[in-house]
Amino acid sequence: MATLVTAAWVSAPPAAIAQEVTLRLHQFLSAQSNVPRYAIDPWIEKIEQQSDGRIRIEHFASMSLGGTVPQLMDQVKDGTVDIVWGVPGSTPGRFPTTELFELPFMMTDAESTSRAFWDVFEDHMRDTEFKDWHVLATWVHGPGIIHSSKPVKTMDDLRGVSVRAPTRIVNALLNELGATPVGLPIPEVPQALSLGVIGGTVLPWESSASLRVPELVRNHTEFGGGKALYTTSMVLAMNKDRYESLPDDLKKIIDENSGQDLSAEFGRVQQHYDAPGREMAVNAGNNIITLSAEEADQWVAAAEPVVDNWIKEMDALGLDGRGLVDQAHELIERYTQD
Repeated sequence: MATLVTAAWVSAPPAAIAQEVTLRLHQFLSAQSNVPRYAIDPWIEKIEQQSDGRIRIEHFASMSLGGTVPQLMDQVKDGTVDIVWGVPGSTPGRFPTTELFELPFMMTDAESTSRAFWDVFEDHMRDTEFKDWHVLATWVHGPGIIHSSKPVKTMDDLRGVSVRAPTRIVNALLNELGATPVGLPIPEVPQALSLGVIGGTVLPWESSASLRVPELVRNHTEFGGGKALYTTSMVLAMNKDRYESLPDDLKKIIDENSGQDLSAEFGRVQQHYDAPGREMAVNAGNNIITLSAEEADQWVAAAEPVVDNWIKEMDALGLDGRGLVDQAHELIERYTQD
């Protein structure tokens, strides 16, 4: 009998004796939204194919495993889930360096800025504020746009208007520009707009399409000059212990599908789907206001206190705020020109 058992074990195909792993990925948008469908799902498929099916990733969309967006980073840290698409800015003060890329008029395009984000992550974040996570990608969405019930052509047009913002930095920016910032989870934006609870929201074109924002407001303000009003920092993060528990060959597959190139790809994909959102607004006959570079300069000047205050806050934490801002500008410029 012992001989038969040994023979059966020896003759078994490698897949039968190799370790197989199932990972649970949790995120906050519907499965049909652009990032889940065109960025996360292709990444999952690549991991599963390259591992010959030894890694299986179950994708749970729309917070279907429970909790809220601010709780995602803790869910993956604690091992409730294995991987999350998280928004660090949803927990203000916890990941302060990620706010660098949300500063007003910092980003050029999502792909270049995401590459810069990964560089700064490796230099300043991996072993500090993200030491309890295994981060797979860091990226930003495309240029942030103002979507409003009434036209916004000047800062005076924003004065007193309630505008939904995604993060602490964007709240500070809107406040500096004269608006009244309102914090709302992104799924609540359509209802808040339809009921008049808010008079506008800031979103990339990509998100505006999935939320049907061009059907709810008729005015959209873009910025010329090559720099965006704002963007939002995002991460794909894995439970550190779960990653460390993988066999070396499976770790290698995860590693080869992580890092700067994945960050850039996620940013590129997200900005690519800005175009359908803008087209929706055009087809609806909406009013698209594009401020010239000279007009945008006035907004840049008005937003400077947000940058200055952030630098002071980082200095108070023992970080080099000005050095971080200079490094980000230099990296973004370099990658934008490449």
